[in-house]
Amino acid sequence: MMQDKEMVNDALSMVKSSLTTYTNVISECANPQLRATIQQIRNNCEASQYELFQLAQSKGFYQPAMMADNQEIQQVKSQLGS
Repeated sequence: MMQDKEMVNDALSMVKSSLTTYTNVISECANPQLRATIQQIRNNCEASQYELFQLAQSKGFYQPAMMADNQEIQQVKSQLGS
């Protein structure tokens, strides 16, 4: 029987995989109505992923990377903006 931690982490992994798939489909979709529909599905999926992330983090199942400081953020912005 799966433990809570395994179930939450497995669900997070599946949702993250789905988000990647939606992104790929959206970038290749020529039909504007279908594209908008898939974008809405992706947005809902992202909201669910964040809820799962918050649950995992609150229960100590998931430890995110350390927060970047302002200097690191500015450096990344600068690199991406060039």
